[in-house]
Amino acid sequence: MVEEREVTFRVFRYNPREDVAPHWEKYEIKVTKEMSVLDCLLKIKEELDPTLTLRYSCRQAICGSCGLIINGKPRLACYTRALELDSDVIEVAPLKNVKVIKDLVTDFAPLFEKERRIYPYLMRKDLDEVNEPTGFYRQSEKDLLEYLEFANCIECGLCYAACPVVATDPLYLGPFVLNRVYRLCADSRDQGTDVRLEVVDSDHGCWRCHFAAACSDVCPKGVDPAKAIQFLKRIVVKRHVLRSKITERTVEVVPIPHTKQKVELPEED
Repeated sequence: MVEEREVTFRVFRYNPREDVAPHWEKYEIKVTKEMSVLDCLLKIKEELDPTLTLRYSCRQAICGSCGLIINGKPRLACYTRALELDSDVIEVAPLKNVKVIKDLVTDFAPLFEKERRIYPYLMRKDLDEVNEPTGFYRQSEKDLLEYLEFANCIECGLCYAACPVVATDPLYLGPFVLNRVYRLCADSRDQGTDVRLEVVDSDHGCWRCHFAAACSDVCPKGVDPAKAIQFLKRIVVKRHVLRSKITERTVEVVPIPHTKQKVELPEED
């Protein structure tokens, strides 16, 4: 016989088109050991309240779509077992520091706009090879290990919701964007470091990080964005020290697929 326990879900509800202010709804359901918080929310939607709105996709902690505040902490709903929270009341709310579209669904568009500013892909000077590739850009295992621990980010936004700096500065690039910058700058195949540093070496860039490390604490993939940001600061300082020795020139790169754009890439040291 499958063990069941009755759990009360306290769920954040808000429809900006109809509601004057947010409110909470309570739902009581029977939960089994294997059910995730996402399973419970879908059960509520299917059996109790079809108007409940939430976002999810892979259900395997890969896509990052189901990030929520669960019992006060940013978590992936599909990765969080309801009974493992060891509480008879589970409170579910949308992620903080982002606009609520409806109920548990939030607007990530501003985050992705910030990410576009840092050119979140490998940048190269050899445009002929980029446009008509003849092989792989090879790298050693040692080079791979320089950035591998920071490459597992699924952009779920949990770090963004946990960051105290984002809460006070909406223009701050945020942990997952800055983590992506370091991941690319540490990649031996990339040649766009100086272009990205023009963006992150700013009032709302890496220097705004106070190293609270809340971002690293909530990452479901074990990425350490707080560590990446500190490494990124080191790169910025090093570039400032060496700036006088660098001769700049203009080359053509492809920062967006199918679109050519001129940016400044410095000569290699």
